[in-house]
Amino acid sequence: MDWRGNRMKNVFFAPGRTELAGNHTDHQKGRVLAAAVDTGITANCTKNDDNIIRISSEGYPAFEVPLRSLDIRPEEFGTTKALVRGVASALKDLCVDIGGFDATITSSLQAGSGLSSSAAFSVLIGKILNEYYNDGKLEPIVIARVAQKAENDHFGKPCGLMDQLACSLGKCIYVDFATDEIQTIDADFADMGLTLCLTDTGGSHAGLDTSYARIPADMCYIAGLFDKGVLSEVSPQDFRDREWDVSYRPVRRAKHFFDENERVPKMRDALIEKNGEEYMRLMNESGRSSEKYLNNIVTSATGDTKLQEGLELSETLLRGKGAWRVHGGGFAGCVQALMPTEYFEEYKSEMERRFGTGKCREIRIN
Repeated sequence: MDWRGNRMKNVFFAPGRTELAGNHTDHQKGRVLAAAVDTGITANCTKNDDNIIRISSEGYPAFEVPLRSLDIRPEEFGTTKALVRGVASALKDLCVDIGGFDATITSSLQAGSGLSSSAAFSVLIGKILNEYYNDGKLEPIVIARVAQKAENDHFGKPCGLMDQLACSLGKCIYVDFATDEIQTIDADFADMGLTLCLTDTGGSHAGLDTSYARIPADMCYIAGLFDKGVLSEVSPQDFRDREWDVSYRPVRRAKHFFDENERVPKMRDALIEKNGEEYMRLMNESGRSSEKYLNNIVTSATGDTKLQEGLELSETLLRGKGAWRVHGGGFAGCVQALMPTEYFEEYKSEMERRFGTGKCREIRIN
């Protein structure tokens, strides 16, 4: 309360994230390079004593989640209500305090932006409950794991921990999930004379859950052939010493994992050394590996080719100048591109001519 007896409002913020390297490696306890960005989700909040979380957001119906019932509800999969319920449930499972609040949400993470709005939202709810009911004592890594559990169990998204860690820590990070190493990286592309951007190609993620789920399932299948649970537990040399049928999708995806997992620390080092030429070379390698071996560009489930068209146009515009790759889960969504700043306006103009005004935007890393 303030001196007039009014309930005080508090402002909370969680940034979006961009994946820089480690395409589909996190769910195999591999290595990733990811960064929080300068846009995100803001909540204006007041704590309440009703044991109910109430959320309102411009353009969306307001909703509330009574905290007396936090069971998984399959009919809520894919909804923000599921994320709220999931974060509260995960915190309760940790035997920490939860309670009610009222929040008005504003977001600068556009739909289809590829900046992981679901992870940012989950982290945001975790931050609010941590501050209001636990005196801010929970570490960002705990908030990230809570957010991941909410997405996995209540939202129905079988994601790894990369997105939530970047959103919760609010920095550019290198993570090795096999060793739990987390390293903060100074990733100032502007200082290297480069511009990083994302183009939303307009493809829908609807109906792609099975396509996404097949990627970790295929990788775990290959790991199982070595009596291991995930590919990071398999020796890369042991995998490469076997004779494989490379036309077999799980084999190609495992090859992508081992190649990408070795590439991530090289991209980290290029960032640290501010070696833009080497970083872009490796970024292109990463993109080609996703296309050729991971096969997360086009799926027969939807037949959507917009992402492929975006990659092909990027190649035409940036070949010999910059780098381009699929961003995040794939099959639909965004192209990430990096180029000397003098080429950005032409690239943006051509990408927006194809995919629409406002679809290509510069990304600034925190």
